[in-house]
Amino acid sequence: MTKPLNLYSRIEALLFVVGDDGLTIQQLANLLDEQDELVAEAIKELSTTYEEDLTKGIMLKEIAGVYQLTTKPKLAETIQKLVENPTAQSLSQASLEVLAIVAYKQPITRLAIEDLRGVKCERPLQTLASRGLVKEVGRSEGTGRAILYGTTKEFLNYFGLNSIEEMPLLPESEQGEAEPETDLFLTKFQETFSEAK
Repeated sequence: MTKPLNLYSRIEALLFVVGDDGLTIQQLANLLDEQDELVAEAIKELSTTYEEDLTKGIMLKEIAGVYQLTTKPKLAETIQKLVENPTAQSLSQASLEVLAIVAYKQPITRLAIEDLRGVKCERPLQTLASRGLVKEVGRSEGTGRAILYGTTKEFLNYFGLNSIEEMPLLPESEQGEAEPETDLFLTKFQETFSEAK
């Protein structure tokens, strides 16, 4: 069984684009229109290539049958420097919205956040994770076992909280006429964000 020359790069591209969600062998095979066995063999070879190539900073990780690209553990110190010294640029409106939803609804999946916001949130989640404000806290039950996100100790430090229980309570809606849920999160969260600055 011969592998198409670009199978490795196509697998790599798909895993890069889906990020933390990862893909199973079957999902990759369907997307690539290739046989499962061929994709499984390519994944194994790709994984070995990443492990053996000391110039690569990434590796293939498999969790419960789902494959994703991650950074190599030996680079943790380098990545920690990024987390400890985030850019001076303030968080975007989208990142603030996502952070507010994660803070009040954690643990929560990316799809649940997108349902609340009505738009995609992969990039804001990546920004928040790179700044150490949110992290993966587990996997949901059911099909796909989606990643659950929660806030970090850095989030608590940033807002001067000892625990998540100290977050301000959200105002109760009056007879169902209140603002949409996301707006409510964002309004209250922005007030806290401003006070913390």
